Formats: sequence, C-alpha cells, structure tokens
Amino acid sequence: MKYLAGLIVIALIAAAIFIVAGRGNNQTDNNSTQQSSSTTQNSQNTSSNNQSAASTDKVSISNFAFSPTDITVKKGTKVTWTNNDSVAHTIEAESDSGPQSQNLGNNDTFSFTFNQVGSFNYICGLHPSMHGTVSVTD
Repeated sequence: MKYLAGLIVIALIAAAIFIVAGRGNNQTDNNSTQQSSSTTQNSQNTSSNNQSAASTDKVSISNFAFSPTDITVKKGTKVTWTNNDSVAHTIEAESDSGPQSQNLGNNDTFSFTFNQVGSFNYICGLHPSMHGTVSVTD
C-alpha cells in the first residue's frame, strides 16, 4: 500500500511539471512588440511593492510580487520585467491586447511595447495572486 501511495504522488508531481512546462509554449501573437531573453545581470534592488502608478519602464519580480505593482508609461514605451525570484513566473494580460510571456526563470527578462492608450491589468499565470497594472497615456 505504501508503494502505491508513493507511485501516485510521483505521478501527480510529473503531471504538474508537464502542465507548467507546457504553459510556456502558448504565446499569443498581437500587433505590439514582445521579446523574451535570458540575462546575466544581478538582481536589482527595488523599493516597496506598494508604490502607486510609478513612472518607469522596468518592473522587478521578487518575493512573488511585481514591483512596482502599478506603473504609468507613455504610448510606445517598452516595459521590461525581470524575474529576480528563484522560481519561474509569467506575465499574462487579462485581455488579448496585452503582454503574454513564456515562463521566465531566474534573471530572465520579458519586454512588451505598449502601443495603445489604456489600462492593462496583468497577472503571473503560475501564481495568480500576483498582479499589476500598466497605465498607458498619450
């Protein structure tokens, strides 16, 4: 009976890994520019996750949170997310017109150019409690 329980646990873990690994292959195409790349830079120092509408084009992923959580950029700005966590994360827009990244490992970056004015909410598809907003102005 112990062996059967062990086999079931191993099967569940293998299935979870398969599902998570498969998420990175579903990148959607849209009329904005997207880039994913691996970087070798060290982790960035970031300020509080609770900043509101910071004017920046860089977002850090650290301690299972986006920092700053909310940013404001001008139309045509390329925003870059850097994963400073030791686990994978994704950037997934809540609408079809926003960013959709593959799995980002430690120190990986993902960039998306916002060519439309509006408010774009996004989450980490692997950890949906992580969320942020990019507000785009003229």
